[in-house]
Amino acid sequence: MSQSKFIAASLVAALFSASVFATEVDLSEKAVSERTQPVGSVYIAGAEPEKKGGARAGSDVYNSFCIACHGAGVMGAPKPGNSADWQPRQAQGFDVLLKHAINGFNAMPAKGSCMDCSDDEIKGAIEHMLEGV
Repeated sequence: MSQSKFIAASLVAALFSASVFATEVDLSEKAVSERTQPVGSVYIAGAEPEKKGGARAGSDVYNSFCIACHGAGVMGAPKPGNSADWQPRQAQGFDVLLKHAINGFNAMPAKGSCMDCSDDEIKGAIEHMLEGV
């Protein structure tokens, strides 16, 4: 057998065997879901795992998202429990505070970048930051 015929025969055999294997793959939704599960997860010490099925506590939302800016007062973000930071904002009323937090205001992005937070969770985070003010 010549080299070109051998290569052609090998190629046909490889294509045939690949098509046989490809037709035997279970493409059901359940099988695909099982094959595409995450292989691991990330654990951050001190962080509570996300609770399925219910709203997260305001403190959990704050500790997961808000703390990045509000913890240090980045770009004028009011720090939790700091009356001087919060007084001008509280003077506008809680509804305005909530609206700004949900929609974004000045340097603060909408929902403080917590795009999967509900409006109630954002409200809880604000209430958490206002404790002691």
